Amino acid sequence: MKNFANLFFVSLLSGATTLGAYKLIFEDNSASSKLSIAPDYSRAVSLGAENIDFATAAENAVHTVVHVKNKTVYNVPSNPMLEFFYGYRGGQQQTQVGTGSGVIISKDGYIITNNHVIQNATELEVTLNNNKTYKAKLVGTDSKMDIALLKIDAKEDLPSATFGNSDSLKVGEWVLAVGNPYNLTSTVTAGIVSAKARDLSNQGIQSFIQTDAAVNPGNSGGALVNTRGELVGINTMISSPTGSYAGYSFAVPSNLARKIVEDLMEYGNVQRGVLGIDAGELNAAVAKERGIIETTGVLIQGVSKNTGAEKAGLKKGDIIKKIDDKNIFGFSDMTAYINTKRPNDEVRVSFIRDGKLMSVPVKLIKKELVNYEIKGVELEDLDATDKKRFGLNYGVKIKDITNEDLLGYADQLKGGIILKVDNIKAADIETITRIVSKKSENQRTQIEMLTNNGEILRFLL
Repeated sequence: MKNFANLFFVSLLSGATTLGAYKLIFEDNSASSKLSIAPDYSRAVSLGAENIDFATAAENAVHTVVHVKNKTVYNVPSNPMLEFFYGYRGGQQQTQVGTGSGVIISKDGYIITNNHVIQNATELEVTLNNNKTYKAKLVGTDSKMDIALLKIDAKEDLPSATFGNSDSLKVGEWVLAVGNPYNLTSTVTAGIVSAKARDLSNQGIQSFIQTDAAVNPGNSGGALVNTRGELVGINTMISSPTGSYAGYSFAVPSNLARKIVEDLMEYGNVQRGVLGIDAGELNAAVAKERGIIETTGVLIQGVSKNTGAEKAGLKKGDIIKKIDDKNIFGFSDMTAYINTKRPNDEVRVSFIRDGKLMSVPVKLIKKELVNYEIKGVELEDLDATDKKRFGLNYGVKIKDITNEDLLGYADQLKGGIILKVDNIKAADIETITRIVSKKSENQRTQIEMLTNNGEILRFLL
């Protein structure tokens, strides 16, 4: 009887432990969340492809990937000469069709894809892996990160992807790229993570996962999944001299993509928080020029007024090495992490000052509230009113002038728009700060701008 009691007690304890572990690992603590997020755990696996079950991961992913058709209607301009000599007929409407892929991220029909897949669309159509077709409406976009959110209305619950933790991806880890190009239903290719935090813009605002999984035109907006079938990225582009796959494909990390779509669902736009610093990349050349030992990290070259960075005591010359638990090796590492945060979030910044490692909490501020000063020129991003007034879709506005060499032109420059810096389009303040941060103190910068009275000026700063 005693042995039976002992056995019963052990069985009861084992059952309770199993049930507790199940609840700890698999239950979603956020019942209100629309998105399915996988538990953050890792599994030791051999790097050999023969030891990995690609079939299970593919089966989990293919049903969540859709085909996206973009119809754009535009007016053909009239041309009297062509009409007279060749019978060409202008002034008519023509329809252009583009295609791409997308990923279902909720059972009620939210779909994530690339902004460039749906850009300028007048009509959107989505075909599921079971060949059912639905009209889609655009919820919102983030052109900087090339993400768009669509919504379809289906009568039944749809298969949806589970978000994995893209920060946990390791270089050399196996991944699958799943797309739905040209209505061929889902296609699956395999590869490894080649690199992380890739910035193809050289502006410091992008942070892609690079893989060698084959991705071709039509796969844009498809899923990058790990060997458990969890969504770790949204396939975005390839780098190729021919336009076809050549070994380099890039994906928006899932942590960033998830934050963007949650913002679009809740706020209707993307909420961006910033530290409030003007920062530059560290490398051997910069370290030698500035007489410092560190060759990795982010060098603070200026701190904006009334920002979290200023209030936390960060200073010019500090070298950021870590934010929270994220090691910062370069600007794109910092951008990748900060882009997953929102205004008023607090992060812990670890930095080196005078050879000592220090750490302070920094509260992020809304990007639109920050004014940046570069070489005595105070800047702010264009708002919708400015874009409409000047007929521009890019540029940075000059708010004030403190540079002594430019004070004589202040009346013309204030309220004007910087169009190009060193012949590169000034898409936003981040573009300008990245270009200027790479220059030494005695190097000049070529500026092209539109003055407040409509003149184009070019000068060296």
